[in-house]
Amino acid sequence: MSFQKRLSSGEFAVLAEMNTPKGIDSSQFVSHALRIKSCVDAIIVPDMDNGIMRMSALAGGVLVQQQGIEALIHLYCRDRNRIALQGDILAAHALGIHGFIVVCSEDIVNGDHHDAKPVNDLDELGLLRAIRSLEQGKDLAGIALEGAPSFVTGCDMACCPDERALEAELEQAAKKVKAGATFIVTPPVYDINRFAAFMDRAKELNVPIIPTVFLLKSVGAARFIATSDPSAGITDQLIQRIRKASDRENECVRIAGETVAALKTMAQGVRIVAHGWEHRLPSILECAGF
Repeated sequence: MSFQKRLSSGEFAVLAEMNTPKGIDSSQFVSHALRIKSCVDAIIVPDMDNGIMRMSALAGGVLVQQQGIEALIHLYCRDRNRIALQGDILAAHALGIHGFIVVCSEDIVNGDHHDAKPVNDLDELGLLRAIRSLEQGKDLAGIALEGAPSFVTGCDMACCPDERALEAELEQAAKKVKAGATFIVTPPVYDINRFAAFMDRAKELNVPIIPTVFLLKSVGAARFIATSDPSAGITDQLIQRIRKASDRENECVRIAGETVAALKTMAQGVRIVAHGWEHRLPSILECAGF
């Protein structure tokens, strides 16, 4: 069943995120995709996430689809103008990729090409409207297309450190839905109670919400996130649970699995980010009861 059909039918969808290689050797990328093929409904391919130059998401998405797995690719406004973005969107459709997530791109100064110039010809709302325009058979210049594409398009939400930021983010999300987003991907969830409170507010958006589960991997990773982003919701109790475990790696997998299990009753899907530990994704889903 396609990801779009799962959304339409209300069934729970499991998405995994995988970065493309920094180079042309795609063997590990393909190997990871095949390893999780039976576990996921689709693979999300970021496009030079964190401003790190990599193989494009378009190529990564094609590699995923060649393995018989549905691909959803990220679209950013940072690196391309409206002409290039529209061209890539049409190319994606021609290559069999029909799913996008329009995301807020990280500042280029955090990447590995510090002299690169950001573009930002469109913003996220403008990009969503561009996709909708292409689906209606016209480009942003108002010129008719030779055949109109069709996509399932989502967007993301940023972390919110306080109530004021959350209110603004929900307002922006509502605008994205109006502009064409049909599902929303949230930041990583570490505190189920906080996410439940968020869902009470987000249900007003009337689109499927897909929370993110981030595999922490280590005590150090948990502490770093808790320190650098206190709004993430990583508690001292969670850090201590990992620290005291006899097998910390397996404990991190169990925590991720428990989070996925809890989210099954609250949302319509989950995005799992394992950052190179895709081989542990089957164990995460087993812990979650899949």
